[in-house]
Amino acid sequence: MSAETSMFTAIVHEIIYSPMNLALVAIIAFLVYKIIKDRIEVPSMASQKPPEPELPKLRRDFTVAELHQYDGTQPDGRVLMAVNGNVFDVTKGKRFYGPGGPYASFAGRDASRNLARFSVGANDKDKDEYDDLSDLSGVEMDSLREWEMQFREKYDLVGKLLRKGEQPTNYEDEEEDTDKDIKSNDTAMEPTASVNTNETLTSGSNDDEGIRKRPATTSAAEEVK
Repeated sequence: MSAETSMFTAIVHEIIYSPMNLALVAIIAFLVYKIIKDRIEVPSMASQKPPEPELPKLRRDFTVAELHQYDGTQPDGRVLMAVNGNVFDVTKGKRFYGPGGPYASFAGRDASRNLARFSVGANDKDKDEYDDLSDLSGVEMDSLREWEMQFREKYDLVGKLLRKGEQPTNYEDEEEDTDKDIKSNDTAMEPTASVNTNETLTSGSNDDEGIRKRPATTSAAEEVK
């Protein structure tokens, strides 16, 4: 017993009176502490990013200068970009097109020329003037149309990119016409009341639900062919 005690005392004495051994013990103790802390630590509420609020739908046309204002750095963080004369809301793809993303140079810009040529760098015509793309080859235009189709499928169409002097479209009239069409279709499809002594139509039946179901409508601008 005394031999074990003397051995333990010698080890402690060696650690305490040797600066190098003391430093090694401190490092080991710190690493053990970090490992245990990382395993039992619960993520704090501050470290959890709250979900970003969904932005209201935007429906309007833009000039090139107006489009520049939606590069994701403004307070609402909305990101718009133009492809082949159409403006798309790519906010849900902010990790790609927003600030710090790999395609951040497209945000608030007409990316048509870049997409047609598979380039992410700035181009000479990326200014405040409308790019008519008239110098692109047929192959490049075909590539651009394919990109446009993909954007139509994935992102919301906002409106058109306006040429100099072109007047914006009033989309409020378009929405009112759509609402009128929906109401007229609903009225036309309502079943007429009839007397049937053998059958009873219940409000919860599948037939009634099928008759009264509102037909799906989509705008021609948003339809992907």
